[in-house]
Amino acid sequence: MSKGHFTRLLRGLWVLWLWQADLVSSSKLWEVPIALFGSFSNHTTSLEWEPQCQYPHLQDGIRITADIPPRLEGSWVSTRQVCEVRPGPEFLTRSYTFYPSHLFKALQHYYTDSGCEEPAYSLVVRGKLRLRQASWITRGATKTEHHLHKVGIVIHSPGAMHQLAARLPSVCVGLTLGGMVPGRLYELYNARAGRDCLGASGYSMMELGLVRVETQHQPHGGLVQELFLGDVHTDWTQRTYYRPMGYQQPLQNAMHHIHPCPACALLFRASEQRPPVLPHIPAATPLSLDGRWVSQRCEARPAVLFLTRDFTFRPDEHSWEGLYRHYSEPTCSQPTFTLRASGHYAQGGPSAKVAGGTEFVFKVTRARVTVLEGATARVLNETRRGSCGKAGGWEVGVEQDVTPTDGCTVLGIKLPHKEYELFKTELDHRRRTLLFIGERPTDGSSPDRPQKRPTSYQAALVHCCEEDTPTSQRHTNQLKLAASGTNNLPRLPFFVLVLVSLLWGWYCVF
Repeated sequence: MSKGHFTRLLRGLWVLWLWQADLVSSSKLWEVPIALFGSFSNHTTSLEWEPQCQYPHLQDGIRITADIPPRLEGSWVSTRQVCEVRPGPEFLTRSYTFYPSHLFKALQHYYTDSGCEEPAYSLVVRGKLRLRQASWITRGATKTEHHLHKVGIVIHSPGAMHQLAARLPSVCVGLTLGGMVPGRLYELYNARAGRDCLGASGYSMMELGLVRVETQHQPHGGLVQELFLGDVHTDWTQRTYYRPMGYQQPLQNAMHHIHPCPACALLFRASEQRPPVLPHIPAATPLSLDGRWVSQRCEARPAVLFLTRDFTFRPDEHSWEGLYRHYSEPTCSQPTFTLRASGHYAQGGPSAKVAGGTEFVFKVTRARVTVLEGATARVLNETRRGSCGKAGGWEVGVEQDVTPTDGCTVLGIKLPHKEYELFKTELDHRRRTLLFIGERPTDGSSPDRPQKRPTSYQAALVHCCEEDTPTSQRHTNQLKLAASGTNNLPRLPFFVLVLVSLLWGWYCVF
């Protein structure tokens, strides 16, 4: 079968699945189709794993809940001690407020440096947001409909003034270089007046199209609430059109956040005229990858992917090993398969584009896969001979080496494989060392050329204690799952995950 015919077949099956989903759905806005997913509301999951180096909520007994529909009312702020980094790169902090009337106000402060110490300009966005329905694509998320009313900008630096003047057309009255005054609010968009300079500036609020709120119930009785908004496309030209399928790093509720949080009060009190200046944080230098690094939470990627990452680096050998546990739902409690990859790496110099980042080149030379459910095994057993391990030999819980077949086509694993990466380390509020690895391209491609090297980062990995068991020795340990709540999430059909992975070109390493 040709690739074109195969792709059309996959798309047809995907449409068929969505059609089946529609048949079991209800006309009620918030009734999630029980026949496929069950209920998400008040769903909680706890995991028992190696206690010394796993998610904080796993080892500290923290219970996490996520309700659909989410409650957005209140103020939400960036909580990292340093800037958020978006593709480009763009360095920013965010402060969003949602009102019971469905109105919202979003403040985005942009900076010229990676420490958010030198403000460039601030955007103030006002509009209306309505929650629509549970997302069919990104499980656990809610789709929304938003309308912008006004968008204003305040310039803080001469450099930002020149950049904005060069980007905007002359029809944007008052925004010419000679007419700009630092500290004054200028209107970029006004729906009622018909003024629109957003398209020329490349700005959008498509991130509001997908939302999820998680509540962490602390053992001592406190709460930490996190707001996940849709991811921003890594290609600047696609930002104004892209409908999110993953998440950015979360904002936290201004009243229920981690402690200590020096940035929280600064952002809560800030305004477009008075942008927050974050305190200087020394970098965790020199950058050292030695040891083991793991995910702090269940991570979501575009195209229905939920996973955790577990890396071990050996600088003396310039070798690395990664264990990627894949799941079918956003609490990472229903595993589908694990991928164990390994190879070598070379460390380069500091990034010329992203201050604080270091360039690396990674090579993947070996990969092994363990299927953890029958549906996954059946799909892999039906693959073409020589395309994914031993044909017909896939069994639940039994690891297969896919190196002899140059990877696994149906899972998007390609061997050997080289990637151009961006790494950085920093300390969190608990003085733990965090590792940030470059963000994956939104279109599912691989950073296999220097020009495609990331300019932003994924969720942070945390460094483990020395006594933790190495990744390769722990791979066979049993994962114990314990779910609490009246309704558990049934599995999303694995063939859907496979179809989406193929359509999006699921070549993933980091």
